[in-house]
Amino acid sequence: MIIDTHCHLDDGRFENDLDDVVKRAKSAEVSGILIPGADIFDLPKAKEISYKYDNIFYAAGVHPYHHKDYKEGVLEEYLQDSRCIAVGECGLDYFRLPKSEEEQTKEKAAQREVFIAHIKLAAKFAKPLIVHVRDANEESFEILSEYAVAMGVEGVLHCYNASELLLTLHGNFYFAVGGVLTFQNAKNLVEILPKIPKERLLFETDAPYLTPHPHRGERNEPAYTRYVVQKASEILDISIENLSKLSSDNAKRIFKAFNKANSDKIMG
Repeated sequence: MIIDTHCHLDDGRFENDLDDVVKRAKSAEVSGILIPGADIFDLPKAKEISYKYDNIFYAAGVHPYHHKDYKEGVLEEYLQDSRCIAVGECGLDYFRLPKSEEEQTKEKAAQREVFIAHIKLAAKFAKPLIVHVRDANEESFEILSEYAVAMGVEGVLHCYNASELLLTLHGNFYFAVGGVLTFQNAKNLVEILPKIPKERLLFETDAPYLTPHPHRGERNEPAYTRYVVQKASEILDISIENLSKLSSDNAKRIFKAFNKANSDKIMG
């Protein structure tokens, strides 16, 4: 059984067939799903879904693109909910910065401020952190080292982007690999995958985004986690069964709620 540690089931693209999506996930031996909090306005939907299905949980946070919507009081309310098991996704994303240098400086400063605020929330509520990093490896490393590691916060580096620098944080963080691993241009990730400590490896879809081969161009969904595991199995020379169990055990270690869910009603 596989746990999809990052899947946006609250996205509008799942609105009309969510029950079928969950059934297909179960048929594909996906035993659990974590919905990250990317948009604060989608949190009510994520919460609703987590209460509807067994072994689906959610996180509360704000994607760096939405940092202007960050409201600490709102996040704190959700973080007190037992179905809300993590903080995030949060982090730094410098891929789409403003053109002017002055605006770039402001944007980076605002993202950093909100990122640090999330880390402090994770420490306050003793919940793991889900971290999004894009084109900001060095600054993310500095912030995570100064705040998360120093405060004893653990978490997941989501959609791991093949940075050896961030890999040195394996004492506090897990590394989630998604559909990018199956892409033809995933050379860097293919090379770094064997360097990820096996006890820190997770799998995810980031659905509905980053659909793996052979379904590129379609909407991604949690059932497709199996294609990521299959590719990783080939690279690491570990059986799909053993790799699925290993990664699921890792997910249960960092996201303890998956241990407590009723195994007889998984994804029911």
